[in-house]
Amino acid sequence: MKVSLREVKARGLMAFASGDAGSSLRLFDKVVASAPLDAESRMKVADCLAALGHKADAAQVYRGVAGFDLRSGHPLRAFVAIRMAAALGADVGDLVTGMVELYGRNSTRLGKLAARMAPPALDGNVDITDLTQQAPPNFWVEAALRAQKAGDDFGTFPAALHPIPLLSDLSEDGFRRVIDAILVKRLPDQTFVIREGEPGDSFFVVAGGEVRVWNTDALGRATELARLHEGALFGEMALLQAAPRTATVAVVGEADLLEMGRDTLRAIADELDGVAVALDRFARDRLVKNLLATSAMFRPFPRPQQMELLQRFTSHDVDPGTVVVREGDWTTGLYLVLSGEMQVSKRSDGVEVPLALLRAGEVFGEMALLEGSTATATVTAARRATILYLAREYFERLIDAVPEVREYFEKLARDRKLDTRLVLADDLVIEEDEKVLL
Repeated sequence: MKVSLREVKARGLMAFASGDAGSSLRLFDKVVASAPLDAESRMKVADCLAALGHKADAAQVYRGVAGFDLRSGHPLRAFVAIRMAAALGADVGDLVTGMVELYGRNSTRLGKLAARMAPPALDGNVDITDLTQQAPPNFWVEAALRAQKAGDDFGTFPAALHPIPLLSDLSEDGFRRVIDAILVKRLPDQTFVIREGEPGDSFFVVAGGEVRVWNTDALGRATELARLHEGALFGEMALLQAAPRTATVAVVGEADLLEMGRDTLRAIADELDGVAVALDRFARDRLVKNLLATSAMFRPFPRPQQMELLQRFTSHDVDPGTVVVREGDWTTGLYLVLSGEMQVSKRSDGVEVPLALLRAGEVFGEMALLEGSTATATVTAARRATILYLAREYFERLIDAVPEVREYFEKLARDRKLDTRLVLADDLVIEEDEKVLL
């Protein structure tokens, strides 16, 4: 019976996940024999060999994969292979030097027109390996040699290479120090990498595989924010802001991750300013993408118009305790929380009463703008936050031009009025259009 190489690979992953490294090796060897440039399958051959106790052969396959990946534009996966080979006792000094020379900031190979070699399509069909039959004697020797040498005859590698996030900005010495401090995590399907609300003191780069990112609202509803693959960075916001994680990340299928924590950053303390700038850029880009994915304010617009609208906002970082809007003052524009938390409060009988805690994606100031009145509450930074500000004139143009946006803000203002009255326990009169039949 013939099946696709993709199906053979899927069965190999299932066998390895179930602990059957022998069957997994036979399946992945079938893929490597038919698609020798599939570095992921070669990597799994090495994993199987290591699991079966053939450590020296596994180390040589890891070395072969690392060398190929460095030249083909996949340095993060190469780094995982380098670290695995080193753990098995192999000398990897030449590979580390090659990585620094190819991807360090002095490399002449890094460029904007860079490319990564795509994996083979795996659309071809092959005879499925009969796992009920015993493998030939010393089968693993042939499989190891095939996986180790699979890419040796390939000669058309990309002329320009993509830089590695953060690492390619470092000096050669800093690059090497970070390499020594990075943790490699090879995780199976559905493993939680980080959880929303937990403290965070590290960030991650995806070296291979896939992870899913989502957050939950106050009602427990989950919103998927992204699927991240090779080269993507996540978790940096909690590290930069010394704040709880703002999303949950879990593995899809399997994934190889590089973890960089405070110890990693201490290793490059002399170059930390440049790294901090790069991390801040990554964090802000991520926050903006999350905002566009989750905020109802941007939902009526196609992506180009979303970005155009976003450019009308100005960004401001505020320290804990900073009063952004004060009750009774005139509001000059709309505010949107990009990161952090903002405390909303109102004076009642001479006492400041907390009303709500606003998080990323939530807005404030809309009620005073809609009604042409002064602010009805005070908004203070509960912890360090980044807020976006849209001037009144742009807000008015927006709600005049887009009825859906006006409806969103009007409903939000009505709901907040009702919430405020409930919190303050005034003599509450439910209007006819606020009644709910149960």
